[in-house]
Amino acid sequence: MRDPAVNRGRVRPIVARAMILLCVLPVGVALAGSGASTGATARRTVSWAARTMGTYVRVTVATDDSAAMSPEADRALAVFRRVDSLMSNWTATSEVARINREAAGAPTRIEPEVGVVLEASLRLWRESRGAFDITVEPLVRAWGFLGGPRRVPSDDEIRAALARVGAQRIHYDPPTRTLRFDDPGVRIDLGGIAKGYAVDVAAESLKVHGVSDALVDLSGNMVALGRPPGAGGWRIGIRDPRDRIPYLARLAITGQAISTSGQYEQFVARDGRSYGHIIDPRTGRPSEGLISVTVVSPSAMECDGWDTPLFVMGPVEARRKARQLDHVAGVLIEPGAGGVDTMWVEETLRDRLVLEPAARSFIRVRYF
Repeated sequence: MRDPAVNRGRVRPIVARAMILLCVLPVGVALAGSGASTGATARRTVSWAARTMGTYVRVTVATDDSAAMSPEADRALAVFRRVDSLMSNWTATSEVARINREAAGAPTRIEPEVGVVLEASLRLWRESRGAFDITVEPLVRAWGFLGGPRRVPSDDEIRAALARVGAQRIHYDPPTRTLRFDDPGVRIDLGGIAKGYAVDVAAESLKVHGVSDALVDLSGNMVALGRPPGAGGWRIGIRDPRDRIPYLARLAITGQAISTSGQYEQFVARDGRSYGHIIDPRTGRPSEGLISVTVVSPSAMECDGWDTPLFVMGPVEARRKARQLDHVAGVLIEPGAGGVDTMWVEETLRDRLVLEPAARSFIRVRYF
């Protein structure tokens, strides 16, 4: 369905007067609401939206002059088109597609922005001990979550896919910006981190051009600049992964980024059991132990990069790792017996997270 904000390639502003609801897609994080100003300056929130990177992006700015903000929003939206052209895995013309065709044959020079994201990806792979891995595509395809149909592969199929997975099979040389693969079957997929990178760059574009209060939201990967009119910060809703209510809690952020990983609608069922789409690259099987992970950090790329490996690690290891990371704070939801789940909230977020009253009967909050 066409986004009403997108009309034949031209993006028009949307004025949000009472409440903004952003990104009602199954990624888990959305803007739950903000106040509107009635002061002399008549500042209000204005949004520009577009289709990009396989989903929707929305740039929301607090302003008293939406016409003056339109060029700044267009610059920010252009960032996503550029990053998509470089890092998409859904087209044969992207830089990543070219790399996947050529890097097994010889060292391949890559574009600078791809190099930035690749270096961050390899660092995350090392720091997560393989829980984050940009070479996981063969496993995702084996389960049918990419290319379909969704299915439960055999043990032999999983072993065959695992033989082509592992970031130790790719070699990047930053001084020459060249990348080489060990094997023709290796593929990289930057989808687990590129959205966060694009959000960071778009937010920086807004700041450079004088925008102080804005929210950039790409399918739940968000950066919050300043605050909306009449509020102390942007209030972000953490989606209920079981869809009992729209949001379990609200988290106020300003000058930070946020994102969520969760199972939600993407799963395959067999013999009365559901297998989620978040695959552990180390085992080749869907991750278990958590049903949602939200990450808050100064960087959207760090949020986007860390929410999935924390999910893969499970409740105990994820809490330990989140405590180790000074620049990352987590909210982990662990399934419980009797329909009562546990929301593990890192201490640094204690004063900013508010549980929704409707969630109190089935969410138990614990701090770590």
